[in-house]
Amino acid sequence: MKKRKLFLTVGTVTAGLVAVTGVSANTGFTDVKETNSHYQNILALQEAGVIKGYSDGTFKPGHAVTRGQAAKMLVNAFELEKGTAGTPFTDVASSNEYHDAIQTLASQGIIKGYSDGTFKPNQPITRGQFSKILTKILNITGEGTLPFKDISTGNEYYSSIAALYENGLTKGTSAITYSPYANVTRGQFASFIVRGLEWAEKNTEQPTTPEEEAFELSILHVNDTHAHVEAFPQLMTAVKEARASRENSLLLHAGDVFSGTLYFNEFLGQADLEFMNAMNFDAMTFGNHEFDLGGSDEGHKALTEFVKGAKFPLITANVDFSKDPLFAGMFSDSYAVTTEQGKIYNGIIKEIDGEKVGIFGLTTEETEILSSPGSIAFENYIEEANKAVAALEAQGVNKIIALTHIGYNDNAKVDNDLLLAKNVEGIDIIVGGHSHTKLDGPDIVNTNTIGEAKDATLIVQANEYGKFLGTLDVSFDKNGVVTEYDGQLIEIAKVAADEAGLKMFEPYKKRVDEVSNQEIGIELEAPLENPRSNEEDLFSVRANETILGNLITDAMLIKSQKYTDKEVVMALQNGGGIREAIPAGKVTVGQIITVLPNGNTLSLMDVTGAELKAAFELAVENAPKEKGGFLQVSGGRVTYDSSKPAGERIVSVELLNEDGTSTALEDGKTYTVATNAFTAIGGDGFTMFKAAYDDGRVTDLGLSDWENFAEHLTSGITIPTETEGRIVDIAAK
Repeated sequence: MKKRKLFLTVGTVTAGLVAVTGVSANTGFTDVKETNSHYQNILALQEAGVIKGYSDGTFKPGHAVTRGQAAKMLVNAFELEKGTAGTPFTDVASSNEYHDAIQTLASQGIIKGYSDGTFKPNQPITRGQFSKILTKILNITGEGTLPFKDISTGNEYYSSIAALYENGLTKGTSAITYSPYANVTRGQFASFIVRGLEWAEKNTEQPTTPEEEAFELSILHVNDTHAHVEAFPQLMTAVKEARASRENSLLLHAGDVFSGTLYFNEFLGQADLEFMNAMNFDAMTFGNHEFDLGGSDEGHKALTEFVKGAKFPLITANVDFSKDPLFAGMFSDSYAVTTEQGKIYNGIIKEIDGEKVGIFGLTTEETEILSSPGSIAFENYIEEANKAVAALEAQGVNKIIALTHIGYNDNAKVDNDLLLAKNVEGIDIIVGGHSHTKLDGPDIVNTNTIGEAKDATLIVQANEYGKFLGTLDVSFDKNGVVTEYDGQLIEIAKVAADEAGLKMFEPYKKRVDEVSNQEIGIELEAPLENPRSNEEDLFSVRANETILGNLITDAMLIKSQKYTDKEVVMALQNGGGIREAIPAGKVTVGQIITVLPNGNTLSLMDVTGAELKAAFELAVENAPKEKGGFLQVSGGRVTYDSSKPAGERIVSVELLNEDGTSTALEDGKTYTVATNAFTAIGGDGFTMFKAAYDDGRVTDLGLSDWENFAEHLTSGITIPTETEGRIVDIAAK
């Protein structure tokens, strides 16, 4: 098991623990007697300077630990390196007594806040939350079976609790219960910390001996930038600063440069390419959206122009271009040491500081149904990855990176990074894309498909749209095994724009601004309103069915049905994501974008009827007051009673059939539903959708929400003048 050594420096503290364990001493706390089951551990941490009591001389071992207190004690106990940036949480000011500790944990990817951007430092920490934090600090994972009846395999804390249980760090609150949502007491917390420190001291690997000098490599990475050219001037600064502090670095793009904004519509990837060439990318793999234009009159001409103009190699080991004449002579079925501009390779070998680093690419097989590849074919990712590793090792490479566009935990029936890591030996690092996953730190896979130990594979992914520059700093031993690592995401919004980059951006922005004023070809007789509640009128897009919401979800439903063989029965849009109204008159591109400005993409979810009902319960919990997660709907009818307690309001959820009849939703049946990517990954607190996402039941089609909406408005439909009774509150009648 590989350790994230940069996190753990526990020798001093554990030495202190050893010194006091078993010694008859007094804690000095008036409320902690020797008969207390946590007495020795409280004493040990007090002697080591990790904990302090209250001003009245008590420790309050039975009181709940707050999230802020927990952060401070963990940072002190494990001597974690102090973070450098401010905390990302709106409720943790620099003056907060827990600010530095929370900042440290956040900067190392150990903690996350809530969906509303807060951390809630004064709220008690639960046993599940603490389990997740401790396993991240110790860098341990678990997949075994638990004896606890109150936590299922789908629970967000299951793997963390399994890791603690398998490593002897917890026994639960009883033989059959873990109580993941119960608060952790201060006494329990002390015992947890001591056990964690003792485990870390026993299991942390010793430093590499001087004669085995480590090879250090830094990987800078982005993915799914989707024509968000506006992010590139700041990204240029972030890349320059990251390179300046790292001797050996690679800059990689994990695919999906194409599609998503007007910058692509106008420049077909050439705007992005100018910036990527200026930043000296080392390699890029193909995303599924690179093949979006295959069905156009010019076919993949824009893609071949992108490849020809790229001053970096395009790599993919599982895409066959041979049947498309536009790519004739462009593909080399090799792992090149020296590359030519305008060529596509299976992979490349970079010599860095005298060491060989191999990089090969993979593109999701779902491209065949998610895009328009035409005659371009996609091969099995596991088979081709095994071939790639063997080919690179045959050339003396023992440090191997897979640059993938298959998704972190995307559709397990097709391909994803977690399965790649478990099925293919020899991959040290996976730099991923496609699922738009925000991995704040590297994920580690160190077991194969049957649970046997394997050399660790680190997986990284940097969210979407150029919002983050991912960094991964890795040390390899002489055998090419990862011995140390650290990784984080640099938030681009907090970085100053590069001056040269801003000048490059000006002509592109000018053209896009002109286009945003162009009319889409439809004139509204009446405005499409986006109501918000006020003192006089509670009617709101966040609490009621609206014409605009109906049109947006109709567009989603119709578009999604073209991209799957499954029957898509319903489409959902969070009311909080509909930002503006459209006035009467001729509609412009810019107006459409202001309605849906968040750059969301269309996703498909396979969810049960019970999960859908639970989602609608959450959606209407505040009604008739507003809630950003209130769901506008197409293809269904939701009836609820706002006079009932929250969680008991849904009366019925029905599917609307083409013949005008309706069918009741069945709890145990699985349905395919369309929604936006934000909602599909659990945004607005939809934990049931996050569970589906984590379970590989979500597929991001990558189709722009505002483009879908504009296409629907101009498709010849009749714009309705009233709502249709899709969402009914019987208490309002």
